[in-house]
Amino acid sequence: MTRTCLSLAVALLVGIGVGTAAPAEAQTPGKRLIRIHTAGPSDLGVDNTFLAHEFANYVNANTDTLEVKVFANSQLGQSREVIEAMRLGSGAAGTSGGPAEYAAFVKRVGVLGLPFLWKSYDHASTVLGGEVGKELDQDMQKAGFKVLAWSVSWGYRNVVTAKKEVTKAADLKGLKIRTIPTKVFVSAINAMGANATPMNFGEIYTSLQSGVLDGYEHTAATTVSFKFNEVACCIAMTRHLMDPTVLVYSMPEWKKLNEKEQALLLKSAQLAGDKVRAMAPAKEAESLEAVRKLGMKVNDLDTAPLQKAAMTAQDELAKEFGAESLLAIIRRQ
Repeated sequence: MTRTCLSLAVALLVGIGVGTAAPAEAQTPGKRLIRIHTAGPSDLGVDNTFLAHEFANYVNANTDTLEVKVFANSQLGQSREVIEAMRLGSGAAGTSGGPAEYAAFVKRVGVLGLPFLWKSYDHASTVLGGEVGKELDQDMQKAGFKVLAWSVSWGYRNVVTAKKEVTKAADLKGLKIRTIPTKVFVSAINAMGANATPMNFGEIYTSLQSGVLDGYEHTAATTVSFKFNEVACCIAMTRHLMDPTVLVYSMPEWKKLNEKEQALLLKSAQLAGDKVRAMAPAKEAESLEAVRKLGMKVNDLDTAPLQKAAMTAQDELAKEFGAESLLAIIRRQ
């Protein structure tokens, strides 16, 4: 069965109306090809993929000189490799994903991934559309990246377990939980009493099957899209992270565009980001309902002890990133 058919089958099964992105086709003669990378699956039920395709559709409908194509499922390489190449003006022209992927190049952007930082989607949107977003835009540009648009994820990240049901904060103690191999995400999991286990995304499924992992942390939408429900039983609503979504362009490639083309890309990205942001609450609710229909248990728990423990991690990491002033602004807003 093809990947497209699998995505459609999942959509029919869970009843959330997930669309499927069409595969990239040959370049149109006479147009400059803009390749956009995302590690997300090809179905449009995932925020990063949806953001990239909304951007591509708007650009393609309003230009005679450019053609944007989206390459999902890491077709152009792993995110770290793609981002490194973008700085040099090779490979993909842009990416849609989380800012954590850029923390190795722009230290202060790590502040956006601190545990229990975001009070709500509106809080994140206010911060990213204000002084903090503008400062990080400048930091990114100095490192070789042009931020086209900030947006939000379709759901907070929660702890998902293979066998053990987590109903209270203390139940997390000692569990081996996979997370993104970055210091921020590792610190977030360790601050909750679990044992963070950095691991590539592609290894999660088999590691849950074999018992190497007790669980992982991610959104409900990702759990559905990658069929992790087949090897996991339960979701604990820790809501510990909400990694914002960002659409980023290569600065060397950006400089090759004329002013009209640059203006079009910015407008398209902003419109796409606004749409993703507006859909976030409903998409999160749909995804949680979907995992319940697939037989998973979804447990609310008192996160006050976890939030209290996270304050120290926030302060320590912000200092390490040189982002104390940004953290202070985020906390006030």
